[in-house]
Amino acid sequence: MSKSSINLGYACINMTLAEQDSISCNRSMIKRTFLSKGLEYVSELAAINVHALQKILEWNVDNNINIYRMTSCMFPWFSEYEFDQLPNIEEIKNSLKSCGKYALDNGIRLSFHPGPFNCLGSPNEKTVDKTIYELNAHSKIMDFMGLPESNQSKINIHVGGSYGNHEAALSRFCNNFKRLDDATAKRLTVENDDRASLYSTKMLYKGVYEKVGIPIVFDSHHHELGPQDLDYHDAFHLARSTWPTGIRQQCHHSNSKRDYEMTSARPQAHSDWYYTPFENYNEGCDVVLECKTKELGVLSYREKFLP
Repeated sequence: MSKSSINLGYACINMTLAEQDSISCNRSMIKRTFLSKGLEYVSELAAINVHALQKILEWNVDNNINIYRMTSCMFPWFSEYEFDQLPNIEEIKNSLKSCGKYALDNGIRLSFHPGPFNCLGSPNEKTVDKTIYELNAHSKIMDFMGLPESNQSKINIHVGGSYGNHEAALSRFCNNFKRLDDATAKRLTVENDDRASLYSTKMLYKGVYEKVGIPIVFDSHHHELGPQDLDYHDAFHLARSTWPTGIRQQCHHSNSKRDYEMTSARPQAHSDWYYTPFENYNEGCDVVLECKTKELGVLSYREKFLP
């Protein structure tokens, strides 16, 4: 594996800053607090979260980390209101614009990975409507930041369940994809799953990429647990072939907690640290490392596998 061919990053929480200075983008509240304190308190927390994002980006630059997945929790309960309803939204927009400029000026690639309840393939129309709203909201945050309307700034999701019929679910996913805002659609990516009953890279290629052209994020750990219809080499390169010219392939990597740290853990559980490297066959790609030690895991990975 060539050190120069792979860029490494992490997701959401910077443990160093959280422990030393209580800097976090995840400040939120329970639903009861949201209902009692309202949008003024939402605005206060969102402003704190965006300020923390700037600090995390600065830490990343200082430590030569240029891949970072932002948390979906920057705006608490954001499915319950429009951003422009927040009392201090202009201040927040200005802060987000500064974060985006800083990221672009320093070559940091930013992304989102909305939670598993975002299911464009769901047969439940309310679920689909909520998914479309939330995906568009993620894209609006990226717009506030001035980030590219492309997979360079990816919003990554899973198809969701199979609901008893893989082909029907994939068809719904593709049809509902067309209902997204244009900027959201340009940023969307889809990821292979960590259960044999769900979707492999090959299934996503046939059922999503060939239909609507969404790039595939290859997850190494998920590949081990998902449908075994291709070997690792072929799945990695098949996913790679879906990325547009000029935009680096992005992947995910973690090790199994059950295999290396706790035999009683679920097979899907991510390890705290890294025990095997991501195999990229010397192809240039960006990799979000998903172990539980976040940025500390990135630093450890470098020492262990990229001397």
